[in-house]
Amino acid sequence: MTRTLILTRHAKSSWDNPGLGDHERPLNKRGRRSAPAIGAWLRDNGWLPEEVLSSTSTRTRETWARMGLKADKVRFHKSLYHADADGMLRELASATEPTVLMLGHNPGIAEFANRLVQRPPDHMRFFDYPTCATTVLKFDADSWSDVRWHKGTVLGFTTARELLEQKKAGQNPAFPPS
Repeated sequence: MTRTLILTRHAKSSWDNPGLGDHERPLNKRGRRSAPAIGAWLRDNGWLPEEVLSSTSTRTRETWARMGLKADKVRFHKSLYHADADGMLRELASATEPTVLMLGHNPGIAEFANRLVQRPPDHMRFFDYPTCATTVLKFDADSWSDVRWHKGTVLGFTTARELLEQKKAGQNPAFPPS
């Protein structure tokens, strides 16, 4: 069976209120534009999550809400707040649907993406995984607990900034990158 994993780092968050703790920081103006762009890219390419596993932070919750997608199951896990790659893999093993979107934070999500791929995409931003970066991976696995490091095939990778720049230039951002 084929499993599809969508890995999205939260959109750009605001530092305007120094009294807020890191967990409570909302998205800033750019982040509020970025999340819908990633949602549109996923929708236009037919990569629609059936299940979402997300950090409990305000910025990951807001990113999910602004992506404009629907999923049968949406679960927020405190263990995904600044989780490392091993912690993210443990949470992924609990997923039950064939297409899962995980929303998380750096540096964990960048390490997770890097360790999952057989071959990284030819994109200069993959390894630093900027805000709202998204990778779509395919695995040949019967369940999420069967997923192993370096077994994922990259179907697409993009950043919200790239999509917004393409849109501004009048290009169609809804294409899978090479």
